[in-house]
Amino acid sequence: MADTLVSRIKALKEASLEELRNAYQEHFPGTKAASSNRTYLWRRIAHKAQELEEGGLSSSALKKLHVLMADYDPVNNLAFKLQAAHSGSSRRDRRLPLPGTLITKQYKGTTIQVKTLEKGFEYEGKIYKSLTAIAKEITGAHWNGYLFFDL
Repeated sequence: MADTLVSRIKALKEASLEELRNAYQEHFPGTKAASSNRTYLWRRIAHKAQELEEGGLSSSALKKLHVLMADYDPVNNLAFKLQAAHSGSSRRDRRLPLPGTLITKQYKGTTIQVKTLEKGFEYEGKIYKSLTAIAKEITGAHWNGYLFFDL
């Protein structure tokens, strides 16, 4: 990556929100900045600047990416959604990892591991309906389960 590109990206990190919005419109003509979050805008602009300087993915890499997404991305894969609808199962919350995934959290010096199940969660050999119930079991206080486990 050229030093000029690096220096431009570093300069953008210190730019005001208005400067970032202007840079966003330069890099994405015809579109308005979708956010007022400085970090988000800076990252999008930096990525686009690198893409313009270094070149984007090749067409063969893009084709491979789409094949992999179709095969291995069950959250966004239409075939997976159709299968779930056909089997009668309810729609999964997109914040939750796939069944079988271990959610790990450090809490007060201990490592907590929760296994995501098809319907519910397993913590220390016991099945819970929600992450909130597990968070309450661990802390003794009411917590939003998604917030407690950083999902």
